[in-house]
Amino acid sequence: MTEAATSTPPATPIFNIEKLYVKDLSLEIPNAPAVFLEHTNPQIDLQLQTQAASVEEGVFEVVVTITVTAKLPEKDKVMFLIEAKQAGIFQIRNIPAEEMENVLAVMCPNILYPYLREVVSDVAVRGGFAPVLLNPINFDVIYQQQKQQALAQAEAAATVKH
Repeated sequence: MTEAATSTPPATPIFNIEKLYVKDLSLEIPNAPAVFLEHTNPQIDLQLQTQAASVEEGVFEVVVTITVTAKLPEKDKVMFLIEAKQAGIFQIRNIPAEEMENVLAVMCPNILYPYLREVVSDVAVRGGFAPVLLNPINFDVIYQQQKQQALAQAEAAATVKH
């Protein structure tokens, strides 16, 4: 019998969405009601972050957090601030270790982000403002940039030690 015939076949990769949910959501309108009398378009600032954590063997929680701050440019007054965390529980098994980071940093956030966009827009409208239409995000580009920054920092740290 050949060696190939005796080895076990690789296990089939498993990727299941177990649950999608809003983990945290807040809306602040610190200068209400005065901001509702303003007729200028606000300046929008976005902060985005992703996190992934193991819940149990083969099960992960991924969270995409966005903070949207709308300010009146000439007065530097905050019109509103929305912070939303869209999360998902994913069953991920039999994925090679070298691909797991990419799945958690790119694939899962790509699934969660459309839900996050909807939540932010809906909360802005319910707060009395125009919808906030977030542009699509390429999480693969962000992931690659973060890897390059980490590599550059590691190289810089290694250079300093020598």
